[in-house]
Amino acid sequence: MTKVHTIDATDKVLGRVASQAAKALMGKTSAEYTANQVADVRVYIKNASKTKMTEKRMKETLHETYSGQPGGFKQKTNENIIGKKGWVGLYELAVYGMLPSNKLRPLMMKRLTITE
Repeated sequence: MTKVHTIDATDKVLGRVASQAAKALMGKTSAEYTANQVADVRVYIKNASKTKMTEKRMKETLHETYSGQPGGFKQKTNENIIGKKGWVGLYELAVYGMLPSNKLRPLMMKRLTITE
């Protein structure tokens, strides 16, 4: 039986909601936690666009990527990410970074649904 976790992001901070979602996706909120299996859990984050974020955090927080090529270092602010991918893209980036980097991470991310 699939467990459902619904998180309302209204007036909450991005990192707090993302860490709560990551814990639920890993299965750490249930007594049947096993590290080598994907938990039978669905996580829904609703009202993502109503997240509380200051102007300073919108403009000064940097997300860095490097392609490995000369000149391939890129930096994006939260404002840029929200402009291109919306709040959904920012939440996906935050939760993705909080999950363990192994072969189960893409399977856990498929169980995450975010609505604005």
